[in-house]
Amino acid sequence: MLKFLAIIPFVLFSLGTLNAQNSTEFGVKGGLNFTFFKVDERQFGENAEAEIGYFGGVFVDFKLEDRFHLQPELLYIAVGDFRFLNAPIYLKYDIVKDLNILIGPSLNYFFDFFSNSFKVRADLSIAYDITSSIDFNMKYTLGFEELSPNGLFLGVGYKF
Repeated sequence: MLKFLAIIPFVLFSLGTLNAQNSTEFGVKGGLNFTFFKVDERQFGENAEAEIGYFGGVFVDFKLEDRFHLQPELLYIAVGDFRFLNAPIYLKYDIVKDLNILIGPSLNYFFDFFSNSFKVRADLSIAYDITSSIDFNMKYTLGFEELSPNGLFLGVGYKF
């Protein structure tokens, strides 16, 4: 699985190079995350406090049609004692000028925290374009398995 995640930046770069003439934008993003753990399907565990961490990474925004985009990302996330790679694949929709909603699966590879290091989660995000290059973004990530981190991410993105 680590080999699969290692090729994601190469694939993103290749797709961006092939599609450069069709409004493809590259960018970086980072910010804070608030993570909590779901210990079963009905509750978030005895300790309701969130663990605060940080994230940073890259994204590519491929404009598909007038209001639809495909936006894969590769993020490095650190929370407390664990680290992981997060690779969401978003379908992005322009709700109104400067306001977008993003939804999609995210592939996650956890370094030395879980015995099963690969997890699939669902992401729902909104982004507001402050300028043509800078956006504010917020996403909620939901884990599906018995022990899975859920999180709220607040960040800023910059498009080159």
